[in-house]
Amino acid sequence: MTPGPRKSRTHGTLALTILTLPVIVTVSMLSACDRLPEANIVLAGSTSVQPFAEILAEEYMTLYPDISIDIEGGGSAAGILAVQSGTADVGMSSRTLKGDETKLWWVEIAKDGLAVVVHPDNPVRNLTLDQVRDIYTAIISDWSQIGGAKSEIHIFTREEGSGTRSAFESLVMGKVEITPRAMVQDSNGAVRQLVSDDAAAIGFISLGLVNDQVKAIALGSVAATRENVANGTYTLTRPFLFVARNEPTGSTRQFIDFTLSAEGREILNEEGLVTTVEGRP
Repeated sequence: MTPGPRKSRTHGTLALTILTLPVIVTVSMLSACDRLPEANIVLAGSTSVQPFAEILAEEYMTLYPDISIDIEGGGSAAGILAVQSGTADVGMSSRTLKGDETKLWWVEIAKDGLAVVVHPDNPVRNLTLDQVRDIYTAIISDWSQIGGAKSEIHIFTREEGSGTRSAFESLVMGKVEITPRAMVQDSNGAVRQLVSDDAAAIGFISLGLVNDQVKAIALGSVAATRENVANGTYTLTRPFLFVARNEPTGSTRQFIDFTLSAEGREILNEEGLVTTVEGRP
């Protein structure tokens, strides 16, 4: 910013400063325009995919500082709708496409496990899928019924439209509904935080987001690990997709290609996902 005139200046000097100010401002504005990003890519959708996309975008923008990437959540359904309406370049989905959505361009960037999580102090370490379903229908309502301390089970779930919830309903619930007693949260992070604060809680989140705040339950004695997702023994798996209205071009395609490159896959692997190069290019 050009400094303003000092009070001690004469009127002649002040007039000169005022006359030259528009030129200085014009030059400054041109300089600012020169610094604007050459491209802006907007991603929207799954809050499960979002933190991994943010890590990829941060690395990509380090390599290509003239490109700006904006990433928003909102859920898988919202991301798919955003690309259909043209308000986002890339939709992030943590579920398979269905109905008219299958006409969209898509690519699978990774596979993720769906982890059923409890408080680290909870003695329950293993459940069957039937027991998880019975908890989420409130048939089992106390931890003492499944080897835990006597305490009412506090159930957390994701909101309608969430890819995480859609995957859980498909893989665990089948044709039965999640109990209305379940407390609905709008992100994996919120579920993880609430479960970490409540010794009687249970929830489900992306396996890639499990940390020492929560404990992932083994299902049918199969541990919830990246290795077991990769070898197919852990059954609660789902795809992470990038979706577009048409086949991406330009900087958007370049970012997707980076995600699918050896460097991008290494980043996702390090974050706990299982990478693939499957999909429809």
